[in-house]
Amino acid sequence: MELFKNARFDFLGRKWPFIAASLVFMLAGLVSLIVRGGPRYGVEFRGGAVMQVRWPDAPPIEHIRSTLAARLSGVSVVAAHDLAGGDEVLISTPVQDARDLSTLRETIHSALARYDSEPHWQIRSFEVIGPQIGADLRRQAMAATVCASAGMLAYLAWRFEWVYGVAAVVAVIHDTFITVGLFSLANKEITLTVVAALLTLIGYSMNDTIVVFDRIRENRNLTPREPLAAIVNRSINQTLSRTVLTSGLTLLAALSLLALGGPVLHGFSFALVAGIVVGTYSSIFIASPILVAWEGRSRRGGAR
Repeated sequence: MELFKNARFDFLGRKWPFIAASLVFMLAGLVSLIVRGGPRYGVEFRGGAVMQVRWPDAPPIEHIRSTLAARLSGVSVVAAHDLAGGDEVLISTPVQDARDLSTLRETIHSALARYDSEPHWQIRSFEVIGPQIGADLRRQAMAATVCASAGMLAYLAWRFEWVYGVAAVVAVIHDTFITVGLFSLANKEITLTVVAALLTLIGYSMNDTIVVFDRIRENRNLTPREPLAAIVNRSINQTLSRTVLTSGLTLLAALSLLALGGPVLHGFSFALVAGIVVGTYSSIFIASPILVAWEGRSRRGGAR
């Protein structure tokens, strides 16, 4: 399906407003991260207490969440189905002092009992995630992100040229940093689901960039004497319909999750929406200009 037939937009000629916008978002995100002392991690990363409660029917999630939020700071209430067909509630909250665990348990217990005079729910488990475990999870999440980027860089260097790999990885780092910066600006927690969304976006952004790069390589083989800037513009225009359709439909799904997914999926969907928007324009206005700038620098160096 061709949305844009014979498109001839000068994308490289309009790259500077997008580059300037990226610099502004990156600087604002960096300042926010410095002021806040780094990202705001969830309980999984910073440590805390997690209580698992089983209900035979649908639990009053919103009532539990509002009651606990009035008594505890940083509490998270998530509903999930168990294997026996009942409903479970996972309640997580940071713990400042391990000696307060009994008080914390009583506080949660009284909040649950408030909406059930004859309690038929059952506390399945009450666990504490220590700071060391949270630190290990942070290191593992960072290692997964770095390994994913390194693997893609190696593939692009083998499949195309190493400069293509560098351009694609720079674009991915750009996308990830802006998304994390937006989380800091919005004061949102980075949880395991957000890390999963970031890893998904790394692959999504890389795939979008590879589609453009592959068309650039094909056109360059067909017209080797044509200036690279003209080839890049033509290649982006040729893949424009595919980019709009793919990114547009994915963005609609992510926006639906953001609007209707509720608090549980809000961080995940927010990361998807931000990453899809940033990742789409970075493939066009960040990665592609790097190729043109590198070739221009190489030619000037060769001339000297």
